[in-house]
This record gives sequence, structure tokens and C-alpha cells, in this order.
Amino acid sequence: METNSRTAKSIKNSMVAMGFYFVNLVLQFFSRKIFLEYLGTEILGLNTTASNLLQFINLAELGVGAAIACTLYKPLFDGDKETISEIITLQGKLYRNIAYFMIGAATILSCFFPWIFEKMELPLWYAYASFGVLLFSSLLSYFCNYKQVLLSADQKDYKIQYSYKLSMGVMLIAQVFAIRYLTNGYLWWLILQCLFAVIASIALNVVIKNTYPYLKHSRLSFKELRLKYPTIVIQTKQLFFHKIAGFALTQTSPMIIYAYTTLTVVALYGNYMLIVMGIISFMAAVFNSISGGIGNLLAEGNKVQILAVFKEMFSLRFFLSIICCFEVFILTPPFISLWLGEEYLLPQSTLTILTGILFINLSRHTVETYLYAAGLFKDIWAPISEAIINISLSIFLGYFFGLNGILLGVLISLIIVVFFWKPFFLFHYGLKEKTIIYIKLYLKHLLTSMFVFLLSLHAVKFIYITPSESMGMLLVYFFITIIPFSIILGGVMFIFRCDIIRIPQRFRIY
Repeated sequence: METNSRTAKSIKNSMVAMGFYFVNLVLQFFSRKIFLEYLGTEILGLNTTASNLLQFINLAELGVGAAIACTLYKPLFDGDKETISEIITLQGKLYRNIAYFMIGAATILSCFFPWIFEKMELPLWYAYASFGVLLFSSLLSYFCNYKQVLLSADQKDYKIQYSYKLSMGVMLIAQVFAIRYLTNGYLWWLILQCLFAVIASIALNVVIKNTYPYLKHSRLSFKELRLKYPTIVIQTKQLFFHKIAGFALTQTSPMIIYAYTTLTVVALYGNYMLIVMGIISFMAAVFNSISGGIGNLLAEGNKVQILAVFKEMFSLRFFLSIICCFEVFILTPPFISLWLGEEYLLPQSTLTILTGILFINLSRHTVETYLYAAGLFKDIWAPISEAIINISLSIFLGYFFGLNGILLGVLISLIIVVFFWKPFFLFHYGLKEKTIIYIKLYLKHLLTSMFVFLLSLHAVKFIYITPSESMGMLLVYFFITIIPFSIILGGVMFIFRCDIIRIPQRFRIY
């Protein structure tokens, strides 16, 4: 019954998340087009850079949220309401201290804006206003929205979608109209960003209060709570180093690109990254709701079931990752041409590297979902190494090869740490299984999928359709490539007995 319940909750969360994902994806692309058309690449590049700077300050979060989620799985499984309230209270106290630190760090960082944005042709107040508004939205997460971790850990992510994400979707629509029809469009964009951040926060907290009426503020002091739940503090310290690697991977590249080039190149890179992040968000919509179920499964402790679910998740995720990467590789150039114009295209070599980065980022998450659910963060040397390799290689290769060199630095760091170390760490320390199980699993999926991928790249040359002619032709091209590719890939994986063949059993109605 528990297995069925976990599956049913995961399906519900995934369906709701995917619905909101597709709506949000359309809004993101449409709003970016309006942003570029009416405000230009300079403001868009500024907005991207300001977001990256804020993410740097957000490192102060230290990974508290992930540590809290790991600690909540057991009391949620046992129905221990008092423990749940105490853990959320501790999170609130930790987040409040982090927020105060962020305010101080942001104040100091803003003193350097005249130097950071010296190449910007816009008035300097644009930088201060953009950064300030994004900072305000972020601080709401620390003062008000932190309790949403309880919904995620309890497999009720769909309630976050209905409250917070719906509000943010309405915000995007309002911002598009403001930019398109009002004077001082960017100023209105900033005002609406603040306004809807508050509205979304209120909606989310109303949902949390109605879902968990027993949730109350613990009378224990901060010191007493820290001593009672030492695991949270230990895992938070460990997660800080993992967050550094995540920041180095996703946020430093635009800043290094800006250092070597201009805000315009940052904007061009951002267009491609919007597509890449759209795919990553799609996979997150499908799989993130499973995280709570994995935590519940690990709390149950059935080793046979734990390994079986891992293989099935890995196989399904690998199957979808290959499909996504194939479509990104062949559809991105015509889509960019139709969406923004050919002048916004990057070289095909850049797209190839981005596709490689996308593949590793998509396929890595089965391992990382289990690591996070098990609270395995003690390999702090790994993220430190990843960050050092990433940044140093990006700077070095970027000097000689420009944008491609910077992205190669990211790819190499992913291969060394994520591709090789993380699976060994999970199987040896987490699942207590031989790593050869994972190696065989990965090689079987990689060889079968690469065969289909390369064969299909050759086959599409014989499709006499020009997808860049119109959106209609692009959609036709999409369907006549993705359907046969998916069928052939699924057939080959079935022949080689990949674990995806057992997935349908999870969706039976009992």
C-alpha cells in the first residue's frame, strides 16, 4: 500500500508540475522576446548578471533547506508532529540569521557596482534597482516561504504549484503587458516583480497553514534545537561545499563570459541557456516530486526495493535525457532563428558543448536524488575540486577559445566529479552495493542510446523540411523526429533489457 501511495503521489505531483511547466515555458519564451524587442540586449544582460551576483550571495543559505528535508522524512513517515514543528522552527531561526547576513553582504557588494558594471552603457541606477528587486524577492524565501520544504518532503509539491507558481505565472503576463504598453517598461517590470513576490508568498503560506494546522512555533531556544538536532548542523556545513560547486557550475560562467566579452554576448548565451534550463525544468517537473518518495523509501529500509527503484528511475531518466538532448541539438538553431532572428545564433560547436553539459546534468540526478534523500554530503572535497576545476579551466580555456573554452571548462569538471565520483560514492557508502552494478547499468544505456543518437543524426539529413521557415514547419519537424527517435530508442532499450521495461508495473491501478 505504501509503494502504491508513493507512486500515486509522485504521479499527481508530476502531472500538475508538467502542466505548470508548459504554461510557464511558453510565458518565459514570449516574455524574453518582448524583453529583447522593447528593452534590448543590454538590459537583458544586466538582468542576467544581477541574478548571478545574487546567486553568489545566496551561497549563505549553506544548504539548510536540503538538510532540513532529509531530517523531515523520518518524522513524516512516523507522523511525529512535535518533531516536525521543532525542525521547521529551527529552519526558520537559521534562515532569519542567513537573511540578515545576505542584507549585509549585498550592501557591501553594491559598493563595487561602479567597477563591476563599468562597461555598461546604461545609467548605474539600473544595476542597483535590478539587484535590489531580485534581492527583495529572495529575502522573502528566508523570512516567509521557508516552510514550503515541508510540502516537498511530504510529497505535496502540487500545492506549491497551485499557490506560488501560479502567482509567478500571472506576474510574467503582467510584466509582458507593462513592457509592451506602458512607458518606462523596465521600471514597471521591477515594481511588478516586487508586488507579485509578496502575493505569491502570502498564497503559499495560506496553503501551508491549511495543510498543517498542527504546525506551531517551538518554545525551545535556538541553542536547544541545535543540540537536539545536530545532524542538521553537520549536514548544513557539508552542503555548503556542495552549493559552491553548484554555483560554480551555473552562475560563474556568465560572469566569466562578461569579463572576456560584453553584456550582449551574455544575452546571446542566456538565450541558449533559457532553452537548456527549460529542458532541465521539464525533467524537474517530471522527477522532483519523486524525491519525497525516495526519502520515504529509504526510511522504510527495504534494500531490494531501494535498488530496484534506483535502476528503474535511472533507466527512465536516461531514456528521456537522450530524447531531450537529441531534440535540443537539432531544433535549437531553427528555433532561435524563428524566435529572435539569425543574428542571435551561436556557432554549432557551442551548441555541441552545451548539449554535452545538458546530458550530464540531466542524467546525474538519479544518483543525486538518492544522495540527498540519504543525507550523504560528507564528500566535501568533491565539490571543492569541481569548483576549482570548473573556474580555473573556464578562465584558462576562455582566454584562448572564448565562449567555447569557458563551456569546455564546465564540461570537463562535470565529467571528472559527477560522471565518475558521485556514483561510486552512492553505491559504496549509501546503497552498500558493488559499484560494478552501476558501471554495467550505465554502459548498457550509454552504448544503446549513442548508437540510436548517431544513427538518427545521419537520418535527419534526409528529411527535406526546412524547420526555420515557420513555427508550423518547426512543429512538423519536431514531431517527425521525436516520435520515430523515441520508438527506436525504446525498442533498442527493450531488446537490451534496460530497466525501463519494468516502469509500467509501477503505474498499475490496484
